[in-house]
Amino acid sequence: MYGSVIASLFLVASASSALATNLEEDRTRGDVHGLFEIRDAAVKFIATENLKNGTRWQVLMQNRKILVPKCAVSLRVEWVPRSHGMSGPNVAVICAKTVRPTTQKKWEVFVPIDKGPVAQK
Repeated sequence: MYGSVIASLFLVASASSALATNLEEDRTRGDVHGLFEIRDAAVKFIATENLKNGTRWQVLMQNRKILVPKCAVSLRVEWVPRSHGMSGPNVAVICAKTVRPTTQKKWEVFVPIDKGPVAQK
């Protein structure tokens, strides 16, 4: 019975995520962490990196099909090493502890990054 309740909650969360027509609407709610906040963490990280290094990286759209449990701690963001075999540069938005650890006690979402437009000379 307990398993079917959890499965039902997951299906409701999946349906509400699917109802979000854009990223702005996909915010943290209930037991689901919103993609808006995940992307926002990546944007802030990249803005800091750009200021520090004089670069013009831009955050691209992450996979909208991702569904992760709500995070209980502050999100951490770091560059994904090339050894992970990604097709391009990515940052990982990392949750070290979820609110209700079920099968996912922690998670990481990869967000693609692209070089900004080349400056005209």
